Amino acid sequence: MKMMTSPRTRPPAGDLLATGVPPLDGAEAERLARMHFGLAVTARPLTGERDSNFLITDTDGRRFVLKLGNPAEERAVIDFQTRALQHARTRDPHLPLPRPVPARDGALMVDIPGPSGGRVLRILSYLDGLPLPEAPRSVAQRRAIGALLARLGRALGDFTHPAADHALLWDLQQAANVRELFVHLPPGRDHGLPRRFLDAFEEYALPALPGLRRQVIHNDANPHNLLVARDAPEVVTGLIDFGDMVRAPLVQELAVAAAYQLLDEGHPLAGAADVVAGFAQGMALEADELAVLFDLIATRLVLIVAIGGWRAARYPDNAAYILRNNAAAWAGLERLAALTRDEARAFLAAAARGDSP
Repeated sequence: MKMMTSPRTRPPAGDLLATGVPPLDGAEAERLARMHFGLAVTARPLTGERDSNFLITDTDGRRFVLKLGNPAEERAVIDFQTRALQHARTRDPHLPLPRPVPARDGALMVDIPGPSGGRVLRILSYLDGLPLPEAPRSVAQRRAIGALLARLGRALGDFTHPAADHALLWDLQQAANVRELFVHLPPGRDHGLPRRFLDAFEEYALPALPGLRRQVIHNDANPHNLLVARDAPEVVTGLIDFGDMVRAPLVQELAVAAAYQLLDEGHPLAGAADVVAGFAQGMALEADELAVLFDLIATRLVLIVAIGGWRAARYPDNAAYILRNNAAAWAGLERLAALTRDEARAFLAAAARGDSP
């Protein structure tokens, strides 16, 4: 079932990704940290998709992350992300997640007025570790990623918030909307691949999603949001950036992470299967979830190439950051295309059972 739409410049899931990041220099970040949090710091800018982010270091050498939200981000959504972090740490205190730092008045969010609209200021604890793209990969590491997401799933299983169902283009439940963005796919690529997998998503997965287990999920366990121990890279030491949180089918959490762990050699789903095996050891997967897991993995790759192409055209100065996962996503689509849907489903189901591929 293929949904036909006409190209538009603004995606229907809201204005957030269509709103650029207003400039903020280090001196202003330092001033905000001092004024609202009582921290005397030096600030270094960090890259980000839609917020102004800074690594800040105080006079004692303690490090934090200062985040000034996008003007288009609803305050309720930022509150949702902040409270989810608190809730998860309460349920599982040893989860390697950032900790919201209270301001002088005890608030976890500070409203900052500005010419482009109000923005929300937060400071989070800094998690030490090696970013996953800089670390050697292994089966044990991929299984550890799956195991961590199962722990997070258990910790967030009873969390609720009024903003949990907010519209987000990176939400697989909204995937049909990215068809409008295919006009921005780069030349020289097989544009039939994302169309094929999105067609399969709409035919097989989309009708099944309402019947699956649902809860709040992180929704973006990509390598740039994962940290590992420098001397033991199979140990995951951090999961960061909760900006894409949403209430969704639980299996979506697994599918998103698995989509970024595909390998260049061997079975096209071997890396994903390692993540599935680690997750399933901590939280059993149900038959209806396994039935659509492959479709969701492939569709995440579709989102990466479609949203990335659109945003890179819109913000060329930030294109390197926006497109950092695109080459791997295109390669993944090409390798997955060699599988039939039944072959892929059987392979992932075997991984979930703990069977050797």
